[in-house]
Amino acid sequence: MATTINLSPPIHNASSSSLRLLSSYSPQNTLTLSLYSHPKPSQTFPTISLRPRTLTKPRFLNTVVSALKKLSEADSVGVPPESDEIQGKFPADSGVYAVYDENGVLQFVGISRNIAASVLTHRKSVPELCCSIKVGVVDEPDRTTLTQAWKSWMEEHIASTGKVPPGNESGNTTWVRQPPKKKPDLRLTPGRHVQLTVPLEELIDQLVKENKVVAFIKGSRSAPLCGFSQRVIGMLEGEGVDYESVDVLDEEYNYGLRETLKKYSNWPTFPQVFINGELVGGCDILSSMYEKGELTGLLKK
Repeated sequence: MATTINLSPPIHNASSSSLRLLSSYSPQNTLTLSLYSHPKPSQTFPTISLRPRTLTKPRFLNTVVSALKKLSEADSVGVPPESDEIQGKFPADSGVYAVYDENGVLQFVGISRNIAASVLTHRKSVPELCCSIKVGVVDEPDRTTLTQAWKSWMEEHIASTGKVPPGNESGNTTWVRQPPKKKPDLRLTPGRHVQLTVPLEELIDQLVKENKVVAFIKGSRSAPLCGFSQRVIGMLEGEGVDYESVDVLDEEYNYGLRETLKKYSNWPTFPQVFINGELVGGCDILSSMYEKGELTGLLKK
């Protein structure tokens, strides 16, 4: 039975153990309110240049990758138990690496811009699965050559065993550090062409009174459309507070919100931040409170 795998990994930064594409986050709205939520190593490792002599002829890539030592021929290096020994035992260079457990079973194949840092991360997160490593350093790497090196090791393993390493299987999160999931921005209406049964001002009032922190901003929390909104989101994220956000520029699902909110709050500009049901202000006021440490105290009430 043939095994199919998507051989298109993202390049792994030193601070992350993720080497696979993550699925998009599509949370569902769960509010009861009728809102719509939208040191260079002591051990020497062979250095192999995987750059083709000409980048205008992609057909040379397979020839270049064939110069990389095979996975089965690469030396296996034991991972020391002490973290401070890892940096001296593995290269802080770019390349491909394979992780084996205590029984010598391949668990994960990855690429990294700093192999030693990646090994250190894995050793801390899954010590029982990170016992020995095979390394292939890539000289002057780019995304294409690193990906090709990764593919060659993956394809060799699959051809030999008929299996994908467990850590590279789709949906496996053992080796993946999930990024924090952002909440969706709220939608006050089901659409501009839908007749509301409750006045928009009442929806605003209900929203700010039923939630500890509500930020009415320009754009979304993941992509603010003005510097002031971006600053407000940064402060709230920095405080680690759970908050709701509403895009006042969304004319489809928040139609009429800007003018109605100005009347409701008696505040002419945006963003507007409500805490504990009361308007605190915009970016300038929040920035002043944040710098004085007053915002933290207010959020704890």
